[in-house]
Amino acid sequence: VQLQASGGGLVQAGDSLRLSCAASGRTLRNYVMGWFRQAPGKEREFVGAISQSGRTFYADSVKGRFTISRDNAKNTVYLQMNNLKPEDTAVYLCAASPSIEIPRAYTDWGQGTLVTVSS
Repeated sequence: VQLQASGGGLVQAGDSLRLSCAASGRTLRNYVMGWFRQAPGKEREFVGAISQSGRTFYADSVKGRFTISRDNAKNTVYLQMNNLKPEDTAVYLCAASPSIEIPRAYTDWGQGTLVTVSS
C-alpha cells in the first residue's frame, strides 16, 4: 500500500494541527495504521496507532493531546494534534501493518510531513 502523509506546517505552541495519511493501492481497513515521528538528531519514535476495529494506542508523551481516527470510506487515517509543544517538532510519518489489532511489524511507510512548533 502506498501512503502519503500531509498537513504539516509551522505553528505556535498551544496550536492544533491535523495530519492526514492517504492510501492508494489497497484498502486501509485491513491494516493497523501507525503514526511515528522523528526529530532532528533523534531516533524515530512511536506516536500512536489505530487498529482495524478502531482501538487506539498512544505514546505517553502525546496521550490526551493527540487523537488518531480513520475514515475507511476515504481510505485515510488522521492524527489530530492539540496543544502542540515545541518538543512535538518532528517529521511525522504514517505506516501500515498487516498485524491483526496489534500495532507491530509495519511493512509500508509513507513519506513524512514536517511539523514545527515554535515557542
